[in-house]
Amino acid sequence: MLPLLVELPPLPTLRDTALIMPEIILTLFACAALALDVALPRGKKHITAYFSLIGLAFVAVALAQQVATMASLLPISAFYGMLFIDGLSVVFRFVFIVAAAFSILYSIQYLEFEREQRGEYYALILFSTLGMMFVAVSGDLISLFVSLELMSLSVYVLVGYFKRDGRSNEAAMKYFLMGIFSSALILYGLSLVYGVTGHTNLGLISETIAGYVQGGASESGDPRLLLFVALALVSAGLLFKIAAVPFHMWAPDAYEGAPTTVTAFMSVGPKAGAYVLLARMLLFMLGPLREMESLPGWAAMLAVVAVLTMTVGNLAAVTQDNVKRLLAYSSIAHAGYILLGIVSGTDLGYQGVAFHIMTYTLMNTGVFAVIIALHRQGVIGEKLDDLNGLFSKSPSAAVLMLIFILGLAGIPSTAGFVGKFLLFGSLIDSGNPWLTYVAVIAVLNAVVAFYYYARFARAMFLNAPSESAADAAPLLLTPGVRVAMTLSAAAVLFFGVYPQPLINVADVVAQSITTIYAQSSGVALR
Repeated sequence: MLPLLVELPPLPTLRDTALIMPEIILTLFACAALALDVALPRGKKHITAYFSLIGLAFVAVALAQQVATMASLLPISAFYGMLFIDGLSVVFRFVFIVAAAFSILYSIQYLEFEREQRGEYYALILFSTLGMMFVAVSGDLISLFVSLELMSLSVYVLVGYFKRDGRSNEAAMKYFLMGIFSSALILYGLSLVYGVTGHTNLGLISETIAGYVQGGASESGDPRLLLFVALALVSAGLLFKIAAVPFHMWAPDAYEGAPTTVTAFMSVGPKAGAYVLLARMLLFMLGPLREMESLPGWAAMLAVVAVLTMTVGNLAAVTQDNVKRLLAYSSIAHAGYILLGIVSGTDLGYQGVAFHIMTYTLMNTGVFAVIIALHRQGVIGEKLDDLNGLFSKSPSAAVLMLIFILGLAGIPSTAGFVGKFLLFGSLIDSGNPWLTYVAVIAVLNAVVAFYYYARFARAMFLNAPSESAADAAPLLLTPGVRVAMTLSAAAVLFFGVYPQPLINVADVVAQSITTIYAQSSGVALR
């Protein structure tokens, strides 16, 4: 036997395992959901949904216990720096759980109506959520990319879940092809990063890049040129994941063709996961490339993308009559707003990013819950005209829908207004005069958004209801769905009037970013 030439590191400890206990529990429940689907008879498949909700509850409890035992939310490394826990990962893992729980709850009656009730649907949501949670705790290129693919592949399958629906199949194929192309761009960029730095640990990469940026060119060449190419490739892939211009083309087709419950899920869960991925790669790994002397940094590039994204998204939404396509362009516009907080590089901006994502999850899932309820015999519920006279048919649904729409539009006294106020204010708070002009453009875009959101209110409260028998059919609103929607609407109003509790939570994320990710020197987690 050959002697060991390298001393092996110690095996992972129980402490390391305990740090990912929420992910372990979620993995077990996702696998059990698949097995349960096989065991249940055809008419009992909906039990898998309630089983999945119980699993998410266990995950939330495990995560809460983990937070209670942590002395602070400073990064805690595990598995030799492959994973680490910090304020950002803790907060966003809760966001992922909430998004998955609402999506599952809103899907039960919808899948029963479509006669597509199968346990694999809920297992895919759990596996996608698992990928998001590992994205949030990843501190290494390998674990980060594998987690990203787990999150994305599950959603590709969900988009094409209705096998006999041509629109669903087309949307899944388009989303899959564009998705793997963006993943390839990210992978090429990461390979260049590894080739230049020789590390896969995000902290070590950041330290090495900081040295190159400060040192400049050497006799062997200027590594900043390769890093700039890597930055361009990684940024292009990340911008696709959040549907930012000019990589937004997939979103309207995928939103329209996917089952409405899947659209609701992919518009909040994977989107939030993509923003966490953006923070990991740009603010931490490539943080030293924010501004460069001889080459453009990612901050200037992101500012231009943010302006284009919110402008294109809002202008395109004005012309839409299909509700799902309209909300797709609305989602694109909101991606532009969120990028503003990252561009500002301030505590206020990072607070705005976290606050807006958390409240957007409640508002957008609430809007889709009403659209899902409109889906009944003879009415697909995807046209704006399908909302005509909703107040006379279901006053509670119309009022809840109005609250969510007002929140998305950023009307004062709603959480949406507070989120936009933090994001726009962060541009002025940055002290950069150019970003002040960007803030003006953002405010003008918000005014444009009022128009197409007002079309929802006009259809529900002013337009006459259809007299067809199909439109007169009751909405698919179960007691559980009504309770979830009511709680979401109450949260939107409460945090709009008294936002401080949620701002304190958002500040946990901001502190994690400013103390760890935005440091130009980087922090190596070993």
